[in-house]
Amino acid sequence: MPVTAGRVLIVDDEPSLVELVRYNLERAGFATVVASSGDEALALAASANPDVIVLDILLPGLDGLEVCRRLRAQGVHVPVLMLTALGDETDRVVGLEVGADDYLTKPFSPRELVARVRALVRRSQWSTAAPDRQPGVPRADAGPSPGDDAVRIGDLLLDRRRREVRVAGRPVNLTPTEYRLLEVLASVPGRAFRRDELLDALWGEDFVGDPRVADVHISHLRAKIEDDPSAPRYIHTVRGYGYRLDDGAASS
Repeated sequence: MPVTAGRVLIVDDEPSLVELVRYNLERAGFATVVASSGDEALALAASANPDVIVLDILLPGLDGLEVCRRLRAQGVHVPVLMLTALGDETDRVVGLEVGADDYLTKPFSPRELVARVRALVRRSQWSTAAPDRQPGVPRADAGPSPGDDAVRIGDLLLDRRRREVRVAGRPVNLTPTEYRLLEVLASVPGRAFRRDELLDALWGEDFVGDPRVADVHISHLRAKIEDDPSAPRYIHTVRGYGYRLDDGAASS
């Protein structure tokens, strides 16, 4: 069997859109499987072992938001690229809040679709690779070395060897995107990272989406590791710039 760039589960009930997505992904070297309903998507997510799921919000039966919500509730952390209607900001935000990793608005360019899927596959591979095989943080002057298997900041522990995160001994279940984001911030505690640096670390320099995606994922991460996300202890906002990870006084 030929080696592929990865396997993509395409979830959409519109044949013309499925054909567009499938053609361009297969041309780029991806293997594809297709589901036309939410129930079928949940079944194939479990049986087809996709590397990425391209998921339309508008589906018969279970919509894409509910599919994503159920996948995350079941502990399935395959990266999800959500397809949303042009200008429907509510769907985009809700999609990220229920666990999607990225989104594309329709109509979209096939080139951008392929770039986003490639970036998600790379990011997924980073999150499952051994720590000493993971790439460094883009444009950072320093980063984790192969021996830096654990980072402890206050009650927060990130164990890179086991890919575990604990707060005051309590295990925290993070998606691959959330884990990678925390890992980047923890690579240089106290260093302020620009939003574009965080996006580059998550999706590569070919990311061309909305920079606010970083803010949504930060909000998600705070909700899981902070006692009070409105007054975070660990992930601090650097206004007009980005974010840093440290254990100082609570900030916005």
